[in-house]
Formats: sequence, structure tokens, C-alpha cells
Amino acid sequence: MVDIATLGTFAVAAVASLFMAWAIGAGSSGSTPFAPAVGANAISVMRAGFFVGLLGFGGAVLQGANVSEAVGTELIGGVTLSSLAATMALLIAAALVAIGIFTGYPIATAFTVTGAVIGVGLAMGGDPAWAKYTEMATLWILTPFVGGGIAYAVARLLRAEGLSEASLIVVFAGLVGAIVANIEFALLGPPDAGGASIAQLAGGWLPGTELVGVAAATLAIAALWSGAIALDLGNGVERGERHFLLVLGGLVAFSAGGSQVGLAIGPLIPLSSELELPLLAMLVGGGFGLLLGSWTGAPRMIKAISQDYSSLGPRRSIAALIPSFIIAQAAVFYGIPVSFNEIIVSAIIGSGYAAAGAGGGVSARKMAFTILAWIGSLAGAIAVGYVGYTAIGTVVL
Repeated sequence: MVDIATLGTFAVAAVASLFMAWAIGAGSSGSTPFAPAVGANAISVMRAGFFVGLLGFGGAVLQGANVSEAVGTELIGGVTLSSLAATMALLIAAALVAIGIFTGYPIATAFTVTGAVIGVGLAMGGDPAWAKYTEMATLWILTPFVGGGIAYAVARLLRAEGLSEASLIVVFAGLVGAIVANIEFALLGPPDAGGASIAQLAGGWLPGTELVGVAAATLAIAALWSGAIALDLGNGVERGERHFLLVLGGLVAFSAGGSQVGLAIGPLIPLSSELELPLLAMLVGGGFGLLLGSWTGAPRMIKAISQDYSSLGPRRSIAALIPSFIIAQAAVFYGIPVSFNEIIVSAIIGSGYAAAGAGGGVSARKMAFTILAWIGSLAGAIAVGYVGYTAIGTVVL
């Protein structure tokens, strides 16, 4: 039977988690997905904040398990995070993210949460999880090059003479549709299987092997996406581009919820297991916090990213969101916490270089401060987490 003290400490940690979810919703997951669409005048700032909240909530519930479990159990070895450690990690990370929100600089949430959890975990006597750190560092380092490179290539193709812009959009729509067909959703698979994709379900009804069925279903879904976008483009290329841009923004917002909710509730996973709370309930609570943050605090950061970093048009925005969606889903699939600020900003720069040459219309000074904030948030969170837990633990424990 769970004692009152355990329930009390969990309540405190849950409040810290909700605050962290709000800060994430108001910052990275709430602002970055629709920022290119707002920059391209495809949607207003307030509408973007409203829809990103709903989509982020859906992503948190349907795709949030992998990253949540990674943050809660895979960042440190040899120890299990205590309620005090979880609360401190969440408060430290949320405070750093809140500073970014109110100063207008996008602090990387993944860096702050990861650093805080590692810091308190080491202070508890845990061992570094070098294999997981290698995975995360690889993704974090490659993101600017892969995301920016893909965005640059897509933007160049859309601007190339002799190539039909509408035809290229149709091809890109098919690629996005194929990816969506193979995204795993928690509610689609058996309870013990971790989820299934739309292509897997549809492929099971087709003759032949499972691989053949999934491939056929993927091609069919991709063709449907391409056909829908082609019909829309037939009513006007610019109109169709803006609609495709909104779809991409929605997909990135959904992916953001699936990734970022783990940063809010991940540290609570060990304690929730002790209380026998289902993971789904944790995901719903974290998703609700993201939604509140998106509705109340995201507009400020949406404006900062969409206007302060560059002036975007529909083609540049599409070029930025396609790699953002791909990288986000890869991170969710492998259970790696990732910064959506880093993903989106890198993609915006890549598409900007294709449109405007060196600099891409992006403020060099703004980017320099942003990069320093990313590095400082990781190192600072580790240091503050370690020192803070050691100091408080000496008094309390």
C-alpha cells in the first residue's frame, strides 16, 4: 500500500511536471511547428497557437511513450530517480526554458531536461549512460546538417527553372504521405506490441507476405496524398501550397507533442511505476500541460521565430517543414529527446540559403546568441542539477 509521504512527493513532482509541460508548450513544441506557416502568412499567430495545442495533445497521447521512457529510465544507470531528484530536474529545466520564453530566445528544451536529469542522476551516484548519450549527440549534431541540407535541396528544386513547381509539390506530398502511413500509433496495435502503423493494418488485409502488404499499402496511401494535393493545386498553385504548408505544420505539431511530452513527464516515470499509475494517464496529463502552454504562451515565440529569424514565403516554409517532420518522427521512433528549436531553425536557415544566398536572410547575431543559449542550457542544467541536488540532499536526506 502506498504511504502518504510517497503520494505527497509525487504531487509536488507532478506540479513541477505540469509547469514543465506548460513551458514546453509555450516554447519549443508550441511555437516552432507553425512558425514557418505564420511567416508565410498561411495562418495567423493566434490560430497557430490554438491548433498546435490540440495537435500536440494528440501527439503526446498517441506517440509520447518512447521518449518518456527514455528520459525517465535511460539517461542514467545504476540508480532510479527519486521524487526529490525528479522534482529538482523538472524545476531547473522549466526555469531555463521560461527564461528563453520571456527573453525571446529559443532555449533548447531537450538540452535543459536532459542536462538536469543527468546532473541530479550523477549526484545520486548514478553512472553515465554513454550508449544513450552517443545516440543523442549523434542526432543533435547531425540535425543542423541533415535538416538544413534537405531544406536547402527542396528550396532549390522549388525555385529551379524548367521544373514544374506543382509537380514537385505533388511528389513531396506523396513522400510525406508514405511517412505518415508508417508512423506507429499506440492505439492501433495490441497492448503488448507498443503500437502499429496505418500501413501495417491496411497491409494485413492484402494478399501476400506482410512486407508486400505494407509496401502496397504505403504506395496506395502516398498516391492518395499526392492526388489530394494535385486536385487542390489545380485550383491555384499558391492556394494549394498554402494548404500543403498547413498540413505540414500540423504534422510537425503532432510530432512535437509525441517528442516533447517525454521531457515533461519522463522524470516522473520511475515514481509513477511505484504508484502503479498507467503510462497513458501520465501522457494525457502531460499533453494537457502542453495544450495549456500552447494556448497561453506560444504566440510570443511563434512571432519571434517566424519574423525575427527570417521572412518566409510558402516555398521556403515547405522546404523547412519537410525535413523537420522527418527528423521529428525519427527521434520519436528511436526514443531520443530532440530540440524542435534546433530542428526548425536549422531548416529555416537551409531554405534561406537557397533563396537568398549566404546568410539566408537570417540574423547572424540572433543565431549566435541562440547557439550559445543551446550549449549553455545543456552545460548549465548539468551543473545546476548536480550541485543543487548535492546541496539539498545533504540537508534533507
